[in-house]
Amino acid sequence: MILNKNTNTASGVKIAYIGGGSRGWAWGLMSDLAAQEELSGSVYLYDIDYEAATSNEIIGNTIKGKDYAKSNWEYKAVKSIKEALTDADFVIISILPGTFDEMQSDVHAPEKYGIYQSVGDSVGPGGQFRAHRTIPMYIEIAENLKNICPDAWVINYTNPMSLCVRTLYEVFPEIKAFGCCHEVFGTQKILINALEDILDIKDVQRSEIKINVLGLNHFTWINEAYYKDIDLLEVYSKFAHKYCETGFIGSEEGHWMNNSFESAERVKFDLFLRYGVIAAAGDRHLAEFLPGNWYLNDPETVKEWKFGLTTVTFRKNQLKERLEKSERLVSGSEKFELKETGEEGVNLMKALLGIKDMVTNVNMPNNGQVIGLPIGIVVETNALFTKNSIKPILAGKLPDNIHSLVHRVAMNQETILRATLDKDKKLAFTAFVNDPLVVNISLKDERLLFNEMFDNTKEYLKGWK
Repeated sequence: MILNKNTNTASGVKIAYIGGGSRGWAWGLMSDLAAQEELSGSVYLYDIDYEAATSNEIIGNTIKGKDYAKSNWEYKAVKSIKEALTDADFVIISILPGTFDEMQSDVHAPEKYGIYQSVGDSVGPGGQFRAHRTIPMYIEIAENLKNICPDAWVINYTNPMSLCVRTLYEVFPEIKAFGCCHEVFGTQKILINALEDILDIKDVQRSEIKINVLGLNHFTWINEAYYKDIDLLEVYSKFAHKYCETGFIGSEEGHWMNNSFESAERVKFDLFLRYGVIAAAGDRHLAEFLPGNWYLNDPETVKEWKFGLTTVTFRKNQLKERLEKSERLVSGSEKFELKETGEEGVNLMKALLGIKDMVTNVNMPNNGQVIGLPIGIVVETNALFTKNSIKPILAGKLPDNIHSLVHRVAMNQETILRATLDKDKKLAFTAFVNDPLVVNISLKDERLLFNEMFDNTKEYLKGWK
């Protein structure tokens, strides 16, 4: 890699993409990289599905030289993780731990016991078993990072975010890793909506919404928010009171009932009215961190709160559509369309290279930035990105009534990590029964469900006690 201080650019940047056969994230990365004038280099695509990575190599290389591309990148599919990681400046991890068949169990097996999950990838029964599959994969990834490219910056996008990043640091404490999530961005956009709706202030950019972020990934909170000298918590309070019953319809009414990723933000508004602090994730995620009889009691309750249960059938159909699109892009019957994601990963790379400093929310081990949560667990707060440095910003302490909710989740995640590292089924069960979505069923049913889900994913749980 060559840094040119005169032009403030970097060439020859090597990015290793673990999960490089992705039919979604990878295409988004291609768009984000092509939109950058300051960076150029190569992206090495490593995936257990080499054919999928090869398809992305072909798709990525069609971008080079196009009028819409502000920079040139070479894409290369490789068969070994060593080849991908060797001399990498940045490593992106975005993998699906297992298949949608395992996710079918994660999301839908609990429904037989009246437990509903709107996502099933971070907490709840589904999030726990996804973690049991993911953590061993991340142990292997961390060991490779330690041995092959210990100085590379590592960006994680895989869920469960907190446990993925936590595992990387558990195995390789000196790693330079962080997790990126766009959920907070959506809340900033809602604050923009509130400004327009309540104060008739228009054309505000997300970067102008200044916030203090603290909590855990997908269970993140904002206790300070400003637009210039306007206190946005006061504006948001009026907005939440106005739309707490009807919801704020930012898209076509009824969309959330079609297994989509949309919502009318009623969960978010309700949590603000309960606690006086802004819940800073999507309703689908927030609902899973709280007692199941609040928002996920049954499908009718979910409809009342105006968000969706994202079924695995829906995800499988999405994948089928993306596979068909991949074939068209590879054959040339469909042209690649540059569509930036709004993610900040590429901008963070530029900041770490010294091109432009940046402050944004990020998932990293707690070193005191969230007061009252254990040191070492992965928390989400703002951080300052500068040349070869990330400095988490002191976020303070959550209100006691929220802290108790967040602390419980954090400690349960630590139990899940320890159970997976020790391959201890008994310890894993203690985490399972302590989850807020599970506590309302009988101990007998908890055991039956846990054992069923364990058996459904046992291919990934070899050697457990």
